[in-house]
Amino acid sequence: MSHDLAATIERLSAQGIHSVLAQFTDLHGTPKGKLVPLALLPEWVHSGAGFAGPSIWGTGLPRRGARSEYHGRVLPGSLRPLPFMPGVAHAVCDGYAGGEPLDTCPRQVLQHQLARAAARGLTLWVGIEPEFFLLRRDGAGRWVAGDGEDRLAKPSYDLKAMHRQRDFLDDMRATLTALGFELQQMDHEDANGQYEINYRFDEALAAADRFQLFQLSAHAVAERHGFVYSGMPKPLAGAPGSGLHFHLSLTDAQGRAVFTDAAGPMGLSAAGLGFAAGLLHHGDALAALCAPTVNSYKRLAASHSASGTTWAPVWKAVGDNNRTCLLRTVAGRLEWRLPDPSCNVYIAIAATLAAGLAGLEGGLPAPQPCDEDLYERHAAGQPMPPRLPRDLCAALDALQAAARLRADVGEAICAQFLRLK
Repeated sequence: MSHDLAATIERLSAQGIHSVLAQFTDLHGTPKGKLVPLALLPEWVHSGAGFAGPSIWGTGLPRRGARSEYHGRVLPGSLRPLPFMPGVAHAVCDGYAGGEPLDTCPRQVLQHQLARAAARGLTLWVGIEPEFFLLRRDGAGRWVAGDGEDRLAKPSYDLKAMHRQRDFLDDMRATLTALGFELQQMDHEDANGQYEINYRFDEALAAADRFQLFQLSAHAVAERHGFVYSGMPKPLAGAPGSGLHFHLSLTDAQGRAVFTDAAGPMGLSAAGLGFAAGLLHHGDALAALCAPTVNSYKRLAASHSASGTTWAPVWKAVGDNNRTCLLRTVAGRLEWRLPDPSCNVYIAIAATLAAGLAGLEGGLPAPQPCDEDLYERHAAGQPMPPRLPRDLCAALDALQAAARLRADVGEAICAQFLRLK
């Protein structure tokens, strides 16, 4: 046993930790895993916790032979005591099979994409904005948003609802802070029972890992307060849905911001415009991976909202601080508004980066800034920018046709995704 692992075991044992929750992510984006003894940490780090490969969505592993076993190798630097599971430390795992990195492991796919960027001297930074609903069943067994008193017609920033949910919100604050999140804000969103919690951006892989830990925590804390945490994109007809916006920026080998140019259109450099062009060009195929459920396209609709406002990014356009566009520029970065919480965050980020890198290669026209309210323009019957696919089937067809993007993201995982969907 290495000195570092022995010290880690000793440190965690002194905190009352006896088990490790070895967690990986399946193709659907769902955290999965098992409990293993802390005392055997070297085995989990070097060989990995074993799982039956075909029992996991999207591995593509056979039912027999050496490659039928999925091994989740624990990353010791990710070990964090879980406030909601006393005696247990959470650990992120990378997927292996037959002693090799598994090309259908979403985390490995993102690492491959980040290595492509690193070969160009680029680092991707991502700020993830989780929106979610608190749901519960009423006496008749029907799903109700929030506590039943959350009924304002336009509930954004409703302080009364936040006061009623102060115990849940403070529990989330304490839990996330204990797990190392740097919280930035909590607010009531634009639907009844809907909230958003923001925390500091990070390097892309760490940001994806942290979102998975956020989901685990939110499920546990919500249950403790009598709610169900829901990342369903559109749980309530007539109300706004939940997005999972990615705030994207690149830095070069010297740590300089690549997208930013105060004198450029929308505050973007030529590289920023190229990256944006890649996202818009591949938008239809990216929809399959960033909005991967039938319900996703109930959110991605130009429909009326009960609150009078809809934030769904329907049209493939980019605008400076324009939330009616698929892509919003703000403070020299790009806000990619397509993803929703049903996505596999590793695959969604990997595909987004692959499309952006393709755009950096040039050959695509720089997108023109959109300074209109596209919902008003649509309501007036005026010509519109191209729109995203209207349903999952059309998005999957677009991904199937996008040979270059599939090759860049990884043929193995795209084939599994398309087969599953």
